[in-house]
Amino acid sequence: MHFKWNYESPTSEEEQAAKELGEKLNISPILSLLLIRRGISTESAAKRFFRPQLADLINPFLMKDMDIAVDRLNDAMGRKERILVYGDYDVDGCTAVALVYKFLQQFYSNIDYYIPDRYEEGYGVSKKGIDYAKETGVKLIIILDCGIKAIDEIAYAKDLGIDFIICDHHVPDEVMPKAVAILNPKRPDDTYPFKHLCGCGVGFKFMQAFAKNNAIPFSRLIPLLDFCAVSIAADIVPVVDENRILAFHGLKQLNQNSSLGLKAIIDICGLNGRELSMSDIIFKIGPRINASGRMENGKESVDLLVEKDYGVALKKARHINEYNEQRKDIDKQMTEEANQIVAKLESQQHRSSIVLYDENWKKGVIGIVASRLTEIYFRPTVILTRDGDYATGSARSVTGFDVYSAIKSCRDLLVNFGGHTYAAGLTLRWSDIDIFRARFQQYVDEHIQPEQTEATLNIDAIIDFKDITKRLHNDLKRFSPFGPGNQKPLFCTVDVYDYGTSKVVGREQEHIKLELVDSKSSSVVNGIAFGQSASVRYIKSKCSFDIAFTIENNVFKHGSLQLQIEDIRPAEEYRNAKTYILNETRT
Repeated sequence: MHFKWNYESPTSEEEQAAKELGEKLNISPILSLLLIRRGISTESAAKRFFRPQLADLINPFLMKDMDIAVDRLNDAMGRKERILVYGDYDVDGCTAVALVYKFLQQFYSNIDYYIPDRYEEGYGVSKKGIDYAKETGVKLIIILDCGIKAIDEIAYAKDLGIDFIICDHHVPDEVMPKAVAILNPKRPDDTYPFKHLCGCGVGFKFMQAFAKNNAIPFSRLIPLLDFCAVSIAADIVPVVDENRILAFHGLKQLNQNSSLGLKAIIDICGLNGRELSMSDIIFKIGPRINASGRMENGKESVDLLVEKDYGVALKKARHINEYNEQRKDIDKQMTEEANQIVAKLESQQHRSSIVLYDENWKKGVIGIVASRLTEIYFRPTVILTRDGDYATGSARSVTGFDVYSAIKSCRDLLVNFGGHTYAAGLTLRWSDIDIFRARFQQYVDEHIQPEQTEATLNIDAIIDFKDITKRLHNDLKRFSPFGPGNQKPLFCTVDVYDYGTSKVVGREQEHIKLELVDSKSSSVVNGIAFGQSASVRYIKSKCSFDIAFTIENNVFKHGSLQLQIEDIRPAEEYRNAKTYILNETRT
């Protein structure tokens, strides 16, 4: 893959501000410049960034309908009504249900939880779920991470004498369901200061408000913050402002005293004994929580997350891990099939989007396949499979392009749709796929910018190997947790050489283990370049090359650093590009 490297040279004003801030904080000017570019220019703002405080969480009652939601929950408890906590079958929904259920169960016993079956009921509120609530005597349903478009279903529940409190973060339509309360910071009439909570985050704010109203100490909520960190990472919401506070303290909880269910997953993943990061959640923990909903029923994941016996939790975690192994096999096969289709459709190479369908693809895995193709081809992608007379699918997007709006532009063809900027779901008639494809592609053609379909790396700073020290790395860790809005800093070093010992590694010889030197120091720096074995000929040519990388701990050599190299460019071949990198600004 050929990346375009973007780098914005600091202005003299930025350099001076970074120097002054670095001296006050006693950190490298390299890192203080990163703070300046994140809009953090004062010592006090930097301290708040490095040490997020739970005391700085926003007052939950600033969210519209929060007082109504708390009053209805209090009334339900006072009348001893049966309460059902209902959520989506993905990581965000399952962690949200686990959080709300575990917290309320401490104070109230007449409570149950429900996760719809992806294959029998589909996404969101289902008639089957409402009928289950009626049969079991439920009077109040708290729905998490979905429900904002369930107008007919919630009307049906109301006719049966069942109230709804919606806790959602997906974009609402002009008309919203007639629920008792709708907690959603994306409501156009909601002035809540932070708009990017995940579904679990909205559930947490509800519980925070309930605790505040009932004089329950906030400390009772802290053990549930690990669920927030998992959902924030897995749902890929911006890790800024309130999400940063929740993720920071949630990761702390996950590392120091995680819930038994999450501890079982951590042990199954082989992550025990190391400091967990957002990346560990995205690539290890999250996929396993998702796996039961993709392969069978997401309720198994909630069963695990609320389990109180570690031995039982470990058994459940092993079972879910088996689902994940099955999911990986199906995911690989479907991605290969989709790639073959794209290769055959030569016209796809001239399109700015991809829309593919196959009636045999598994519904629970199409979202992953959409993500894979988006990463490979850097185009908004929709993957569809058949469900009777309908096509159901998932969409994923590239940086900066609103795929939800693209899908919404075709709403007259859709039976149902929902989501947010970078991920969405949709259902339409199978016979309308070709019309949808043409309309969707036309919208993308008209709205996407050329640079959004390019593989790009945004370089934060150009440094030399002598700058890479343990102190720099320790200071760099203070920027975590990383994610959208606060990406892990990406560095560049130019004119580096193979020390003579770099080699191809991996089961299929697909990676490169590097030992490198540059012209400004004598130290040898270790690096790993995943999936870049094609670049080994440059490395062994004895010519200089440029690298873009992040700085990591070497998990196999405790206490040592390693570069995770994202791209390698021959210096001579890209000399003009390098001049551009060093002297021009990003557009």
